[in-house]
Amino acid sequence: MKTFEEIRSLYDAYVDTYRDADGRLPSMMELKRVHTAFVVKNARLIAEGEAFSPALAGDAAIAALLHDTGRYEQLRVYNTFRDSDSVDHAVFSHDIVVERGWIDDKGILDAVLFHNRREIPDGLDDRTRLLSHTVRDADKLDIFRVLESQLGRSDWRSDSRAFWNLAVDAAPNPAVMTAIAERRPVDYQYIASLSDFVLIQVGWMVSGLYFATSRRLCRERGHLAFRRKFLLEIAPASSHSGISRICDIAENMI
Repeated sequence: MKTFEEIRSLYDAYVDTYRDADGRLPSMMELKRVHTAFVVKNARLIAEGEAFSPALAGDAAIAALLHDTGRYEQLRVYNTFRDSDSVDHAVFSHDIVVERGWIDDKGILDAVLFHNRREIPDGLDDRTRLLSHTVRDADKLDIFRVLESQLGRSDWRSDSRAFWNLAVDAAPNPAVMTAIAERRPVDYQYIASLSDFVLIQVGWMVSGLYFATSRRLCRERGHLAFRRKFLLEIAPASSHSGISRICDIAENMI
């Protein structure tokens, strides 16, 4: 199989096809390019913290590199990152990697394919299971960072494409809050507001981070404290007690 550096060269060349004549990527594509680099870093941290073998750690980094390959074409064709309004980006990513012949390792390809599912399939071999959970956790850890970065430096009230163009000041959907409190996966069809979008991430802290290393990184980076404060700023006062209860549950899990 190709080395990480060889596959990264192929990936970088692919991303370069989306640059304009001045060599710039559209801002939302640049967001995904940077995101991918951070997901690779997170995957390496998880591999180190969980004492993966060198071979498994290398494969996890490759799977992390490739997990969002389809996002560029998704944005070009559909002008959205919301899968329900376009395509399943994990399937799209998997298929692009296969079509281009970059790798044929089923475990890595399955980790790309499963990274956005609410639950990974039963019956996976240990290697594929660990690769899949590593990519999923590494992805979530950087989505935490992306949200904080976007809120800190963008006019997110005017341009909320990164947040699926959701209503900014609406109350959370009770169905979302109930699912998180009951430690059940949230059906994305119930996401109707920015509060729901952020609460989904709090829900990952409750039941969506597989590795102890991932939970430690989440805690050390202050991701829950940021979300608690932000949710109480944007959500109506009538929902504050419910939000605080959900955040308290998450605090006990990480």
